Amino acid sequence: MIIRSISGVRGIVATHLTPDTIQAYARAFHTHVEPGLVFLGRDSRPSGEDILDAFTAELIRLGRDVIVCGIVPTPTVQFMVERSEAAGGVIITASHNPIEWNGLKFVRSDGTFFHPAECETLFNSVDKDTPLEDGEQAGMFFPDQNSILKHSIGTVELSCIELNAIRKRKFKVVIDAVNGAGSEALPLLLEHLGCVVVSIHCEGNGEFNRGTEPLPENLGDLRQVVIDNNADVGFAVDPDADRLAIVNEAGEPLGEEYTLVLAVEGYIKKKQSKETFVTNLSTSLALEKMAKKYGCSVERAAVGEINVVQKMLEVGAELGGEGNGGVILKEAHLGRDSLVGAAMVLNRMAQSKKSLSAIHESLPQFEIVKNKINLEGIDLEKLIKDVSNLFNDAEVNTFDGVKFTWEDRWVHLRKSNTEPIMRIYAEAPNKNDAEKLVQKIQSCI
Repeated sequence: MIIRSISGVRGIVATHLTPDTIQAYARAFHTHVEPGLVFLGRDSRPSGEDILDAFTAELIRLGRDVIVCGIVPTPTVQFMVERSEAAGGVIITASHNPIEWNGLKFVRSDGTFFHPAECETLFNSVDKDTPLEDGEQAGMFFPDQNSILKHSIGTVELSCIELNAIRKRKFKVVIDAVNGAGSEALPLLLEHLGCVVVSIHCEGNGEFNRGTEPLPENLGDLRQVVIDNNADVGFAVDPDADRLAIVNEAGEPLGEEYTLVLAVEGYIKKKQSKETFVTNLSTSLALEKMAKKYGCSVERAAVGEINVVQKMLEVGAELGGEGNGGVILKEAHLGRDSLVGAAMVLNRMAQSKKSLSAIHESLPQFEIVKNKINLEGIDLEKLIKDVSNLFNDAEVNTFDGVKFTWEDRWVHLRKSNTEPIMRIYAEAPNKNDAEKLVQKIQSCI
C-alpha cells in the first residue's frame, strides 16, 4: 500500500516503494520545482540508502545538481534549503511508521513542505509518469558533511535562546533518539548548549528498539536512565527527529502536548510582548489558557504541519506548532524541529530555579485521550450527524473533520492524513472526563 497526503508519500518498501516508483516520484519532483540544486537527506532506516540512491541517480540523469546530506533530521534538510538558493529538497522517511515502511517528504524552495495543491499536482504527474529525456549534461553530486553542525549552530544562535543562561546551569540531559535521524544531531546540540549529555538509542542504525512515536508508553528506558543519572530532563524524538517529547527529573513523561506549551512560555518570558501563536485543532487547551495569562492569543489551523505554517504566515505569527511535540519557530525555519524544541525547553528551564516538574505543575493542567477507529464499513456522514446530536450544547468547528468545544474540554473527530482510520481526540481537566467524551462517540458506531 502507498499512502499519499499533505504529509508526502509512505509505503511498504518491499512491495510498493520499488526503484521504478521512486524514480517516477523523482521525475515528477524535477518537473515541479524550478531549475537549481536540490538537497536530499534520509532517516536511518536501512531501506533509505537504496531509495536515496535511486532518487539521486534519476535527478542527476535529468541534469540536476544534488547535495546529499546523508542521515539527518527532517528539519535539517528544511533548514539547509531555506538558507540556500536551492530549488527544493526531499527527505526519505516514513516518520513514525514501522521499519518495513519508508516514504518521501517534499520541500519547497522556501524550506516549507509542499502545499496541499502542490502535492496533488505532483501525485498527478506521478500517475501520468511522462518519460523524460536525459539532461543536456548530467547533474553533479555533492556530499554535505556539515549540515547537522550548521543546523545546531543556527539553533543556539536564535534570538529567543539565552545561551549563556542555559550554559551556566550545566543541565544534565538524557536523549533517546530511537536510533533514528536525530542520533548525532541532538547530542551535538546539547553539547553546544553546555549540557552534560547521556545518550541512549543514539546509534543511528535504524534499529527502532522502542515504539517509534515518543509516547509515554514507549519511554521506559528513558525514564529509568533519567532517574539512574539524577538528570534534570529527558528528551525523546521520533525516527526523523521533527517531534520532541519530555520526561521530567522524576522520570515522569509530561506528554507531547506540553513540549509546545513550555517552549511558548519561555518565548513569552523572553520577548515580553503580546504575540499570536498558531497550533492545530487537536492541540491542548493548555496553550490557550497559558497564553491568555500573558495577554497573548492562539489561532487554530487544520491538522498537518503545512496547514499550521500557512496559518502562521497568514496571521504573522513568529511561533507555532502541534501538540505531537512539534515546535515551529519562524526565525529558525518554517517546520517542526526537535532541535529548536529542545533549546526552547531548556531556555524555559534556565529562566527559573525550579525543577522541571514544578515548572510543569505551574501550567494549566489538562489530559488528552487519543483513540482511533477503522473506517471500514462505517458511514462517516451518519456518524458525524449522530455525534452532533449528542453534543448540541458545544461550539462546533467543521474545517478539519468536526470538533466540539466547551470552556474546559473538547472532542475532535477527523480522518487521518497518513492512515485509513478516523482519529478521536478528547481533552478535559482529567483523564476520566476526556475518556467519557470518547466513549460517547464510540457509542454512536
